[in-house]
Amino acid sequence: MTAYRGRIVSGGRLQIPADVRKELGLADGDNVRLEVVDGELRVRTYSAVIGKIQEEVRQYIPAGISLSGELIEDRKTEAARE
Repeated sequence: MTAYRGRIVSGGRLQIPADVRKELGLADGDNVRLEVVDGELRVRTYSAVIGKIQEEVRQYIPAGISLSGELIEDRKTEAARE
């Protein structure tokens, strides 16, 4: 783990060093998720958050199953009944 020094500037803005932004894949204007966990601030990109959720859900889906494919088929079946 590498430690970096940041700074709080006017308006409560946090200056994040360029090396950290690069490592996290952050660019100006990006939205991030901020979490306070045990007194620590965690900053994650939304793509990282979504990736973590997908990873957690994937463990409950059998190999070779496409949830989106099943949903589309269900909708087609429902539409055909109407």
